[in-house]
Amino acid sequence: MSDTHAETVPFVRDTMLDPEPPPVAERGAVRWLRANLFSSWLNAILTALSLYVVAWLAVHVGPWFLNSVWRAGSLAECRQILDGTPGACFAVITDRWRQLLYGFYPQAFYWRPNLALILMFVALAPLLFPRVPRQLLWFSVAYPAVAYWLLWGGSIWFPIMVLAGFGVGYGVWVATRGVNAIIGSTATFLAPILWWMIVAGPLAAWLHSVVPLGIPAARSDRFGGFMLSIVIGVSGISLSLPLGIILALGRKSDMFLVKTLCVGFIEFIRGVPLITLLFTASLLLNYFLPPGTSFDIILRVIIMVTLFASAYIAEVIRGGLAALPRGQYEAADALGLDYWKAQRLIIMPQALKISIPGIVNTFIGLFKDTTLVVFIGLLDPLGLTNAIRADTNWNGIYWELFIFVGLLFFIFCFGMSRYSQHLERRLKTDHR
Repeated sequence: MSDTHAETVPFVRDTMLDPEPPPVAERGAVRWLRANLFSSWLNAILTALSLYVVAWLAVHVGPWFLNSVWRAGSLAECRQILDGTPGACFAVITDRWRQLLYGFYPQAFYWRPNLALILMFVALAPLLFPRVPRQLLWFSVAYPAVAYWLLWGGSIWFPIMVLAGFGVGYGVWVATRGVNAIIGSTATFLAPILWWMIVAGPLAAWLHSVVPLGIPAARSDRFGGFMLSIVIGVSGISLSLPLGIILALGRKSDMFLVKTLCVGFIEFIRGVPLITLLFTASLLLNYFLPPGTSFDIILRVIIMVTLFASAYIAEVIRGGLAALPRGQYEAADALGLDYWKAQRLIIMPQALKISIPGIVNTFIGLFKDTTLVVFIGLLDPLGLTNAIRADTNWNGIYWELFIFVGLLFFIFCFGMSRYSQHLERRLKTDHR
């Protein structure tokens, strides 16, 4: 009887047990090491090799950095201070950092590129970060003219006339909105070009004679260092993206002439090395201009770099357009949107989102390719290292200059890479 009763009465615990801590191998630093460094025998071997390389570098390269000399007037003086011990002579950076950053730009004008750099971040802020007030977009539009005036100097009326050309183009677009699309687009494209070629120069000269406003001019041959790389790189990046979008849309156009021109341009540019285009900008472009025309060499390089980058951007964006399902185009048609509204509101935002990694990769490559201008006589940071080493005081120094130049390029390129990752996370719509 008692056995039967014991089987029918269930056991109910009246006290709760305290939770047990997870095993040592599944928590804290041990878990992280197992998951990231020793998850398999291959990862364990690679981790051991990596630790060996790090230790070797710390032993052999570490003293070279720790014994660095930052105050000296020449390489010989650095060696005298080191007295035979291994050490870096970063005194060359202390002595020539201005030249590496500004080239031969007049020292009295350093405030101008510094101000242009600060204003560049102000102009980019509303384009890169959605929380920045949209009212600053007006300054973003005007910034290229402001930066040109600050860097090159001269009359303030010339950049104003250049900006007025875009206003002329917008006015023509509004005036021709109701006519044929091809005629309106052609007129909108030609109006600012004619304004810049015929009207802008004489009108700016007349306004300057009436109201002479300006700052001292700086010659292009004084530009150099990272200032030159930033001017060419940022100009090429900001101009190549809209041009690449237009080329990508033109390549997918149903109009035979537009498609043929865009395909021919893209394939030609992608089939020619950038250095060839730079030599064209340096030597041949003036032959195609009217006699007596003076076209700034840096502006010529910016044009060629922009055309080169836009061809690659166009192919990246075309890949994003091809990745969109056909239903997105059909949805735009179902909503009754015309071609441009469909591209602006539905198609292009999704294509650009897909293309972010490729676009940023092209931008980073473009910024690093600005060092190629050394072959046409412009003194970029690498070109200035040769000029510095030509000085008898620093003849024979290599690593310190290249480390400094590489570090600055890394900061800019790493910043672009991190922002692209932030942008991808912000635009991510799935919840995986």
